Formats: sequence, C-alpha cells, structure tokens
Amino acid sequence: MNAILDAIRWFFHGQQWHGTDGIPHRLTEHLWYSGLAFAITVLIALPVGLLLGHVRRGRAASFFGFSVIASANGARALPTLGLLILAVLVTSSSLVPTLIPLIVLAIPPVLVNAYTGVQQVEPGLRDAAEGMGMTGTQVLWRVEAPMALPLVLLGLRTAAIQIVSTATIAAYVGLGGLGRFIVDGLKRQEYSSTAGGALLVILLAFLIQFVFALLRRVAVSPGLRRTS
Repeated sequence: MNAILDAIRWFFHGQQWHGTDGIPHRLTEHLWYSGLAFAITVLIALPVGLLLGHVRRGRAASFFGFSVIASANGARALPTLGLLILAVLVTSSSLVPTLIPLIVLAIPPVLVNAYTGVQQVEPGLRDAAEGMGMTGTQVLWRVEAPMALPLVLLGLRTAAIQIVSTATIAAYVGLGGLGRFIVDGLKRQEYSSTAGGALLVILLAFLIQFVFALLRRVAVSPGLRRTS
C-alpha cells in the first residue's frame, strides 16, 4: 500500500512533468517504440494469417499453414530479454534491438487469431460467395475478413498490450520510454520512481484495452458481437 501511495505522490510531483526526464517526454518515447513495433507486426502477421486461413485446399497448403502457426506459437517461449541482448550484440543500432523482441512477442497473437478467425467462417458462406461469382480475393476481403474481425481485433489488442508492457526493456539498451523510470529508480533506490513508472505502464495498458473495446463496438456488427 505504501508503494502505491508513493507512486501517486511521485506522479503528481511538479518536476515529473517537465524536461527530457519528465512523464510527457518519456511517454512520447514509449508510444513511439510501441507504435512502430505494433505497425511492423500488423504489416507482417495480419496478411499472413488471413491468407493462411483463406488457403485451405491441399495437403501442402495445410502443412504449410500448420508449420507457420506452430512456429509462431513456439516464438512465445523465447525469452524477451535474451532476444534483446542478442540483438544488441549483432546490430549496431540502438532502436533495432528493442524492436526485434517486441515484434517477435507480438506476431503470434495477431497471426494465430487472424488464421483462426478465417478458418472458422462457415464453408456455406464461402460457397455462396463463390457461387455469386466472387473471386478468391473478394471472398477473403468481403466475406471472411469481416466475419473474422472479432478474433482479429482480439489478437491486435493482445499484441498491443504485450508490446506496451514489454517496451520498458528499451531502457536496458540506453533508450528512453517509461522503462527509464523503472530502471533508473532501481539503480538509485528511488522506489517511488520505479512504482510510478510501473503504474504508468499499467494505466497505458488499460487505456489500450478501452480503445479496442470501443473499436470492437464500432467495427464489429451486433450479430457477430453476440456470437463471439
């Protein structure tokens, strides 16, 4: 309880809202790293997941899809800090080592949920769309993707929360972000700073949860919301 009170007092202290070490600047850095990692994740994982779910004919396609999904799930077991240290050793950039573990961590939920969402679309709907003369691409984007949207948004929400929560590791390679409050607070034994930084990350994760809840309400049809 004392740690929470210390974090609240630290949060409302005037000096925390000014300069390069202030909350606004560190929050901007954190959102930049997180947003970049999330955008790259979506560009890689979402199209692959949708396409793998759409292509369901033949043993080769099934085996390839299973292999990709299994590999993505296996990536969840990789240690994030270990990936960070390895990336630092093999690259000269300070930003790339942070992005690599975040992207590896976020790809599985986006890829797997997109794949599963398309796979669960009723075959009769696909057959009806094809019977109307739709091409494979049209079936994917006009029928399968909208039906898979609840699961796709769930995967995106999970990935976004994981990225924001884990982006604190940027502080370990000298970058900024909210992780600076946690890491520097531990080094200096200023535990109010550590608790305050952790509280900010938690609040940011809750905000993302709220945003995706609103997005789901706006983007997903009421019929799909009731069945998902």
